[in-house]
Amino acid sequence: MKPHNYPEQLDLLPYIGKWCVIASLIAGLAGSASAFFLFSLDHATQWRQSHAWIIWLLPLGGFVVGWLYLHTGKSVEAGNNLLIDEIHDPKKVIPLRMAPLVLFGTVMSHLFGASVGREGTAVQMGGSLADQLTHLFRLRQEDRRILLMAGISAGFSSVFGTPMAGAIFGLEVLAIGRMRYDAIFPCFVAAIAADQVGLAWGVHHTHYAMTGSAPIALWSVAAVIAAGIVFGLVGMIFSNTTHRLSAFMKRHIAYAPLRPFIGGVVVAVAVWLVGTDRYIGLGIPVIVESFQHPVAPWDFLTKMIFTVTSLGTGFKGGEVTPLFYIGATLGNALAPLLHLPFSLLAGIGFVAVFAGAANTPIASTIMAIELFGPEIGPFAALACVVSYLFSGHTGIYHAQRIGQAKHRPHPEGMKISEVSAYRATLKNNYRQQTSEAVTEKAQGHE
Repeated sequence: MKPHNYPEQLDLLPYIGKWCVIASLIAGLAGSASAFFLFSLDHATQWRQSHAWIIWLLPLGGFVVGWLYLHTGKSVEAGNNLLIDEIHDPKKVIPLRMAPLVLFGTVMSHLFGASVGREGTAVQMGGSLADQLTHLFRLRQEDRRILLMAGISAGFSSVFGTPMAGAIFGLEVLAIGRMRYDAIFPCFVAAIAADQVGLAWGVHHTHYAMTGSAPIALWSVAAVIAAGIVFGLVGMIFSNTTHRLSAFMKRHIAYAPLRPFIGGVVVAVAVWLVGTDRYIGLGIPVIVESFQHPVAPWDFLTKMIFTVTSLGTGFKGGEVTPLFYIGATLGNALAPLLHLPFSLLAGIGFVAVFAGAANTPIASTIMAIELFGPEIGPFAALACVVSYLFSGHTGIYHAQRIGQAKHRPHPEGMKISEVSAYRATLKNNYRQQTSEAVTEKAQGHE
């Protein structure tokens, strides 16, 4: 390697300039797309709430979205997992059609009453729009990885109004237990700028009022750790159930548009049976309610059932806002049992279930501070880390790799989707070895 006769910092000047320009372009694209998406989502939600009968058209809406993806979106159907795969193993630029398809699919899902989120849409729009700059700037594969990570950060930041959490999310979501710091500057620039772009378009994010607090003491720390265990297990159950339902539907229903059609029938009938729409859509009013007073202790479970059914049968959107709902209402239900204020444990659950399901404890902790204030920081950090550990090697993103195993060893670089097969192989090998040992022992006695 050739030595340099000038300070290393001089090399950083063109690097900073290059990524300031590129990340700002990404922020403009992702922030504007997210703003349009959020405005569309608000209109769709308001229309649905004022026309309750439209829930009966949910099967038809699901069929239309499924048909569109079948005929025009097969190459982008993997969504967030496609972005993660392209960052780990770059192959080809993500088709631009990902952005309008996921935008239309999500708005349709919310218009008719599916229980889905919004982060998946913003992240996919941010990533696919950012990737179009690959040809424009003739970027190398390494730079393309950074480009996609910045797009993910920009999309997440602009849809939730959390720039710091958005930046870390783009770095942390790729692999369990490991972050890529080569993209740290572009991700932060893109996330901060994208949030400002959204605000400039007039986006208003929901404010959650923290009205309760607790001192950092032995009893409160123990209670938060106990809650973190529950949050992690719920995040694991949510991820596993969603993936298993999706696999079941794909095995038994070959024609893709029929899957969301059937899911739409189930959700519509369930809404009619329970007699309320509090478990469909984003559920923001219920999340706000969980910070103010006790809610029904079964709210978290019912929302999980509605969301698993919607996502597992093929409706588009995302998992994160429903996870916020599940976490906040679960925290609200646990608060009396753990002798903590409702709003405090609702805020902790809001981020901790997400931390366990997405394997992003650092981004989730920072999100808690950005949304609820610095006082919640120590408790949120404890709960998010414990939730992350107790959710195991599972997650809502199949393409996530294992960078550093949480506890029991797993091969580095393995996808989450491959963990079950790996464990089954270990069990089979162990049984075979045990059987052979028993046979050899019996033969020795003979």
